[in-house]
Amino acid sequence: MGKEKLLILDGHSLMYRAFFALPQFTNSEGIHTNAVYGFIKMLLKMKEEIKPDYIVIAFDKKAPTFRHKEYEDYKAGRAKMPSELNEQFPIVKELLQMLAINIFEIDGFEADDLIGTLSKFADEKDIEVFIVTGDRDALQLATDNVKVVINKKGMSEVEIYDKNKMIEEYGVTPTQFIDVKGLMGDKSDNIPGVPGIGQKTAYKLIKEYGSVESVLENIENISGKKMKENLTEYREQAVFSKRLATIMTEVPIDIDLDEIKSKKDYNSEGVRELFKKLEFKSLFDKIVENSEEVNNQDEDKKEEVNEDIDVDYEYIENSKDLSDLTNKLDKTIYIKFEFNDGNIYSKVEFSKIYINSNDKVYVLDIEKMNEEDASRVVNILKIIFEDEKIKKVCHDAKMAYIVCNKHNIDFKGVKFDTKIAAYLIEPSSKDYILKDMIAAKFKANLSGNDDEIKIKEAFYIKEIYEELEEKIKNLDMEKLLYEIELPLVGALAAMECEGFKIDKQKLVELGKEFKIKIESLEKEIFELADEEFNIKSPKQLGKILFEKMDLPVVKKTKTGYSTNAEVLEKLKDKSTIIPKIIEYRQITKLDSTYVTGLKKVIDEDGKIHSSFNQTVTTTGRLSSTEPNLQNIPIKYEMGREIRRVFVANNEDSVILSADYSQIELRVLAHIAGDENLIDAFKHHSDIHTKTASEVFKVPVDEVTSTMRSNAKAVNFGIVYGIGAFSLAKDINVSRKEAKEYIDTYFERYPSVREYIDNIISQAEKTGYVTTIMNRRRFIPEIQSRNKMIRSFGERLAMNTPIQGSAADIIKLAMINVYKEIIKRNLKTSLILQVHDELILNVYKDELEEVENIVRNEMEKVIDISVPLEVDVNIGETWYEAK
Repeated sequence: MGKEKLLILDGHSLMYRAFFALPQFTNSEGIHTNAVYGFIKMLLKMKEEIKPDYIVIAFDKKAPTFRHKEYEDYKAGRAKMPSELNEQFPIVKELLQMLAINIFEIDGFEADDLIGTLSKFADEKDIEVFIVTGDRDALQLATDNVKVVINKKGMSEVEIYDKNKMIEEYGVTPTQFIDVKGLMGDKSDNIPGVPGIGQKTAYKLIKEYGSVESVLENIENISGKKMKENLTEYREQAVFSKRLATIMTEVPIDIDLDEIKSKKDYNSEGVRELFKKLEFKSLFDKIVENSEEVNNQDEDKKEEVNEDIDVDYEYIENSKDLSDLTNKLDKTIYIKFEFNDGNIYSKVEFSKIYINSNDKVYVLDIEKMNEEDASRVVNILKIIFEDEKIKKVCHDAKMAYIVCNKHNIDFKGVKFDTKIAAYLIEPSSKDYILKDMIAAKFKANLSGNDDEIKIKEAFYIKEIYEELEEKIKNLDMEKLLYEIELPLVGALAAMECEGFKIDKQKLVELGKEFKIKIESLEKEIFELADEEFNIKSPKQLGKILFEKMDLPVVKKTKTGYSTNAEVLEKLKDKSTIIPKIIEYRQITKLDSTYVTGLKKVIDEDGKIHSSFNQTVTTTGRLSSTEPNLQNIPIKYEMGREIRRVFVANNEDSVILSADYSQIELRVLAHIAGDENLIDAFKHHSDIHTKTASEVFKVPVDEVTSTMRSNAKAVNFGIVYGIGAFSLAKDINVSRKEAKEYIDTYFERYPSVREYIDNIISQAEKTGYVTTIMNRRRFIPEIQSRNKMIRSFGERLAMNTPIQGSAADIIKLAMINVYKEIIKRNLKTSLILQVHDELILNVYKDELEEVENIVRNEMEKVIDISVPLEVDVNIGETWYEAK
């Protein structure tokens, strides 16, 4: 599942840009419309390309801002807005209201400040942000997650900047961009800066010293007598100019994500009338067509929408009625399950079951039955669900498997799962809600109370199934669905039922160890700082580090000094207090996230029953939630300690970990057909050492640990489409050296280069890529006219077949291991999958047999041109097994 996206448009900037970029045309009433036309066109273009989940437009207000109050001449001398443009603002705001798009404007603050606040809010919630503007001041807001879309030429060409793009193009970080403005000033905003310092010099100084403050501290080291004099004389003006140029990110506004959602139900009739008045024929056709499709407000289109239908249904009120129904069921039944509590394994039960047989829906309300009759009903359901001759079509069958398992019911005959099929067809969709799928595919209005809607959903499952089954066949995904994804449902359900045993006492002890370590680190930090303070407070920590201890300032925020992880990493060698603070942060996070967090999710049986999701990632990988057991930290020793609390079920069993060795690189070797890579794996060479030998042009026995580490970064970087800039940063070499490493890699492994070129070309032509098992991922980004979006699409095209094929292989291996364990009637259970690793609870008297099963099924799961190798480890705990 991709990140949610927020689209922010800079209203004033884009209206200005449109006004001066387009001819000044008017409608028949003499109203100027060029700015409105250009603005709406840009809005539609951005919506189409970005497909945002949230959208807002920020405008300036006429009232003076806090900057005007601090500096009377702020923006003084600017030409007055042309009346022809001024008259268009009310029109565009009226249009935005009709389109149900939120407008943000507030007295005392510029649109930039609102944009900064909105983008920071979204960034902190891990929402991807796109700021569309013609004003380069917004570049200071760029981060890894916040993209600034700049209009380069008129309204047609744009360029997208994130943090890396800023550094690549300007040589400074987004926040240092403010420092540049502080030195050079800004004529358009009448920000003074330092006389005699232009753009070129400002960039040079900030690249060298990092900030305005650091430049001022190093005046004596700067060459040029006049520049020294100006910096000395105008030092306060430089700092003040920087403050004026800084976009505020903490404007006191209420941000409700539900309010700013990108809405489909807008006033299409109002838009139609206003567009007619403005004489926007081409835009009118496009926008009204969209509104009719969603809202069905055009009378001429209404006959295309199916009327809400009356469904034949019957309530099954007791076990006798259900027993009678078993004799009338069709060969294929369509089932919708409802559960009382899907989040707690020990409590989840069927609440209602809707069975569509012969186009009649039978409603089984188990919650309303008395305990005795409900027990009899479960026994009758066992007969239905275990009968393989009765084929079942469900939507999201996994929870049904889980509840059936709790009642010793072997859920058989599942012919199709509409949720999984929909995911395979459109893996990038946000969710696969049955009601929404019905509305989208059949334009059917499902009205009524909750129960009536569920009855209609059960009725429509049949039509959804027929539609999806045909698509799966046409896309040649039958093997993927029927041999991997559907069988996997039962295996995942069994894993969730089994759960992972937790040593509660060890968890408590670990919590105590963490607290002792935290207290010890606090004392050490206080001693080094020579005073007590709140280490968790960035403001207090900043004062200690940069004012009291006089450490070099790396980055400043609107509220003071930045003390984020990146800043601390750069200061690690400057003071012994920094490593202590880094360690303190790591352990406090581990304590709150895993010690406290895991305690909350231990079920009545002393186990954690995580949920494994099949329909989330676009690559086919599984994800784990409530809690996420795929994200237990292993980077630091204290993080690895968390795995000690995950233990075998009892004294008679152990934990077995089976991990594929370098599976993605092996898949790359196979897909690319590169003889050098294939040969390395066939001869069981250390692939990172071999690559180091090739890239650094030294004999294998002369490869150092640093060379091997750098080669490892190159190997995995190639898989993920890494560029010279990112590789240089990762392994701490110059960009030139990084480029040489990548070029040499492709010289040694030419088929990899050929594969990359071919897969990108294929994606450009077809719009998608596939895995070895024919899992398909559509990549619309690769056909974007925007260079940055297109580059992102190219990286997806390169990596998806590799990562997706690896995901398919581990899934197939899981299924085969699970089936073999069941077939042999073993006590052993699969309990967890972490990307390329399977974890099992193995009974000691079955250990040799299970290890053979695991190795055999994992290594022989698929026939490819390189051997698959598995590392197997055993221990009393997950920690020991790794």
